[in-house]
Amino acid sequence: MRPAVAAVKWLARTLAIVFLVLAGSTILVRCAPGYLSDAREMDSRYADAARAELSAEAARSGSMLHMLSSEVSGWTHGNAGISRQYGIPVFELIRPRLAVTGGLLLRSLGLAWVLALSAALLSSAGRNPSMLWQIPATVLLAIPTAAMATLCLLGDRGGPVFVMALLLAARDFKFLHRALRKAWLDPHLLQARAQGMRMYRLLVAHVLPATSPQISALASLSIVTALSALVPVEVIFNIPGLGQLAWNAAMNRDLPVLLAVTMMMAVAVTLAGMASDHPPGWRSA
Repeated sequence: MRPAVAAVKWLARTLAIVFLVLAGSTILVRCAPGYLSDAREMDSRYADAARAELSAEAARSGSMLHMLSSEVSGWTHGNAGISRQYGIPVFELIRPRLAVTGGLLLRSLGLAWVLALSAALLSSAGRNPSMLWQIPATVLLAIPTAAMATLCLLGDRGGPVFVMALLLAARDFKFLHRALRKAWLDPHLLQARAQGMRMYRLLVAHVLPATSPQISALASLSIVTALSALVPVEVIFNIPGLGQLAWNAAMNRDLPVLLAVTMMMAVAVTLAGMASDHPPGWRSA
């Protein structure tokens, strides 16, 4: 019975997060400066049509409750509403971009973990780890994602996977190095190393199992970090993914599209947290 109660609480928490994201995003977009403005007003050919559309939008968005109900009704109809910018169902815009963004995330996370774990194993296993291992990670963490992507684009070196992998690897290395170094300094491991036991055997049988909870939690945080870097990377490298779609929606006040992408990312972050922090009832089962 306990696992069922934990599952219900888990689902309720997820639904509450999704609703808060929906309500918060709607309020922020509606209250943003320039929501009821359009560049076409400056062009005499389109000014009348633009003003008519803005008047209709002002009437629809006069009540926050009405805006929320209209967005929820779009989800109940199974299409997440109609895009304000493109005039088609939101899911038709999102569906082809899911594979693009998913592929970018998987390649970036895979490369980042190979780099971070390899560097952390080399830096933590020595008797006197050098501070030189920390310098590249510190420098990379100090560079904003957009600046790193711009430098790669201007220098014609690297790409979106390279930028995201460096960002994630620099962040993950700091945590992995600390966790692995602590494991290597455990008394029983020091004794085993003093007796000449092979490093590979110690790593597989003791170090990695001892640090698996920290590594699991770090993996979920890596997903969150990757999602936060999607928008600048996809916009700068002109990748037709969800990050670029969210940026265009924000620039054009396309609330249905922006809400759909935001909610998908919120659910992804929630699921990543669930994967690394199972409810106690489930663990006991």
